Amino acid sequence: MDLQDAHGWLVDLLNEISVQFQKVPGSAIFLRYVKSSYQNDPVRSAVELFLFLFAVKYLLAPKYSTSKKSYVKLTDEEIDELVDEWVPEPLVAPQTPFEEAENEKRPVIVGPTGPKSKLANGRIVTNVASYNFYNLAGNESLKEKAIQTLRTYGVGPCGPPGFYGTQDVHQKTEADISAHLGTTACIVYAQAFSTISSVIPAFSKRGDIIVADKAVNFAIRKGMQISRSSIRWYEHNDMMDLQNVLASVVKEQAKKPLTRRFIITEGLFENVGDMVDLVKVVELRHRYKFRLILDETWSFGVLGRTGAGVTEHQGVSVKEVDMLVGSLAGPLCAGGGFCAGSSEIVEHQRLSASAYTFSAALPAMLATTASEVLAMLETNGEMLALVRENIKTMWAQLDPRSEWVHCTSAMENPIMILVLKAEVVASRKLSISEQEQLLQEMVDEALANGVMMTRLKSMPRGIHVTAKEVGWELQPGLKVCLTLGLTRKEVERTGTVIRHAITKVMKAKR
Repeated sequence: MDLQDAHGWLVDLLNEISVQFQKVPGSAIFLRYVKSSYQNDPVRSAVELFLFLFAVKYLLAPKYSTSKKSYVKLTDEEIDELVDEWVPEPLVAPQTPFEEAENEKRPVIVGPTGPKSKLANGRIVTNVASYNFYNLAGNESLKEKAIQTLRTYGVGPCGPPGFYGTQDVHQKTEADISAHLGTTACIVYAQAFSTISSVIPAFSKRGDIIVADKAVNFAIRKGMQISRSSIRWYEHNDMMDLQNVLASVVKEQAKKPLTRRFIITEGLFENVGDMVDLVKVVELRHRYKFRLILDETWSFGVLGRTGAGVTEHQGVSVKEVDMLVGSLAGPLCAGGGFCAGSSEIVEHQRLSASAYTFSAALPAMLATTASEVLAMLETNGEMLALVRENIKTMWAQLDPRSEWVHCTSAMENPIMILVLKAEVVASRKLSISEQEQLLQEMVDEALANGVMMTRLKSMPRGIHVTAKEVGWELQPGLKVCLTLGLTRKEVERTGTVIRHAITKVMKAKR
């Protein structure tokens, strides 16, 4: 067959196929659609052809079984052997001998907490280990108010605030705190610790940037961890280093998509006791356009003319702080925490803050107690004045008169943190664990002489976590909490006992 014959045969074959195809119902419509599609949009025809061929290939592809086993089957004996060999990793590190000894000697209070507390062994000791700054734990008027509230509202609402848990006393407490601080709005949480650790991830997300002081407390660190934001640290209370970090962040982000940026710090630092330079922080936040989250857990109810915190104490407007977080469980002797700010900031948390959305609301009697204490602070300035006098008296007994320790706390802080002087640590080459051992001996010696104080403690490191990963390590120290429930002479005697206990332990370890 030559080329001409082959061409004739192919033409006849195509004509026959065309005739047979035209006999199929709807073929004319199909041909008209293809011709029109090709003329108007040939790319579309090519895509449709590709999809058609893909569908044909998919339908003709061989079936496969999802239950086909692609792993090695073990015998019952091998499974039992693997189960016997498996050892789960412990949730926490085992207690050290030092921790076990400390727990065995831990004093137990019988009855209510007060300036003079009774221990389980029957001894009466001076208590400077609790946050009962205003001696409110035994206040009869607060007790009566709490009992009345308990009889009216019950023990607790048994539901989240957004689901039948909010009561009128909660709204009153929020209004009282907002009025006391001078903010637009306020939201109350049921737990003090989870307040800041929920506020942070409610606003800062993955990709956002947080610049934080290296000495911030554990609750703040957990909040930053949950947020999954990018963390940048600056040296503790070093405003020059903060400025350098902020400038570095702004420079790095200049050509990147816009993100939310926060500065997080404390009013009075839980781990050191000193005070933030809020005036400088506010200046820097405006210069570099950062939002500011201020944790006033230990400064609210302590600093300022009416106990409104570091903003009142340093004369900074609360409008300069985006989120002002505090506790109702420390100086106010109630429970829970709060976040104050603009209405938008507060309302956002009612749906986005996990501790508010998923936790039972604050018991009504604790909300009422907080409101009552705020009213007392506003009308009775003598409470704050008496505590500050006792702080000065204790400072005079300890910081300038001891050759072994010095106080890192601010002069206005009723929590005095006493750490070993740098020259003492250097001369004796004391490690962190050796310092903790010495401080615990001082605590035991003071208790033997009728004064109960405690050590500065923090959460232990996680398993396999190194000091480099922690970034900042707490310096061991003693913690002495002042209260107006002690007279000036009692404070002087307490300071003398503590100073002599420190001296006795340090001289015995030469």
